[in-house]
Amino acid sequence: MERIKIADIIEALEAHAPLMLQESYDNAGLICGDRQDTVEKVLITIDITRDVLEEAKTRRCGLIISHHPLIFKPLKNLTGINEVQRLVIDAIRHRISLYAVHTNLDNVHQGVSFALAEKLGLTRLRVLKPAEGMLRKLVTFCPKDHAERVRQAIFDAGAGHIGNYDCCSFNVSGQGSFRGGEGSNPFTGKAGQLHVEDEIRIETIFPAWLESSLLSAMKAAHPYEEVAYDIYPLENKHQRAGSGMIGALKEPMEETTFLAMVKETAGSGVIRYTGIRNRPVKKVAVCGGAGAFLIRQAIQSGADAYITGDLKYHDFFETEGRLLLADIGHYESEQFAKALIYSIISQKFPNFAALISDYSTNPVNCL
Repeated sequence: MERIKIADIIEALEAHAPLMLQESYDNAGLICGDRQDTVEKVLITIDITRDVLEEAKTRRCGLIISHHPLIFKPLKNLTGINEVQRLVIDAIRHRISLYAVHTNLDNVHQGVSFALAEKLGLTRLRVLKPAEGMLRKLVTFCPKDHAERVRQAIFDAGAGHIGNYDCCSFNVSGQGSFRGGEGSNPFTGKAGQLHVEDEIRIETIFPAWLESSLLSAMKAAHPYEEVAYDIYPLENKHQRAGSGMIGALKEPMEETTFLAMVKETAGSGVIRYTGIRNRPVKKVAVCGGAGAFLIRQAIQSGADAYITGDLKYHDFFETEGRLLLADIGHYESEQFAKALIYSIISQKFPNFAALISDYSTNPVNCL
């Protein structure tokens, strides 16, 4: 059985769901454990409970990957006075590392809401509320003969994606001037002499979390001793990151038929929903977890229905009859994240044992 370093598993997860995308209140990432340890198996769950931890021991899993962080509020001590502390102590005692991929997995295109939308059979999916402040523009300058190499290095590092297009850049010819000072070793020209070089200005867009790796790749491919570049923050919304998803059913459905399909797909014990409007459902918005904050966004997007969890009494009034709003339960709306996490790991490490927990950790029961 192949053993994998925890750091490599974390790298695969964060390549899909960068930590920069987690909300400010969240605690995603490595909760406890050593990144340099190797593990033979990982156990995937929505929550870490006593049953899940015992399952990890029995199945000899050295790492538990959960959607919800076990430690969500700060711990001032670690004395075992509550179940969270007892679970953390027990995990450390048995050398079981804990990792959470929470709101960062909520806020990627192929994330928790995407998984729910796919299960409901929605097509033409896009982010309901695209993220703001996550895009940057890189501008660099290099000799003409090296432009293709530098450009390709930038693309390979993840820059240049706009919607369904990649390798996007703008290039313009010009002249750059420089004079190397004492101790310099210029690629072209001579130290101490002013030099003018025919150059290409390369501009491209990238998500903020790639900045460090992108600059390293660019500098490694660039011939100059000192690489000139600019980074600009952009106000453009990131269409591949953000909250919720919206898509369309393959065929319109009558509202009660649609709700019955959602209930069966999610395995919900009960669904709470607004009044039936006697209008067909075609365009559907979804948000895994607590999604009341996206009700108005769903309305503005023209959705016929919005599916989420954790709605309060007054949230149902916000629709004002403009869409069908349904609460299918928090766990029910996020449960498909387990299969999503499994697919991320198994695709990266096909010979590694990634296991989905046998336990439902849903604490809510319905009669």
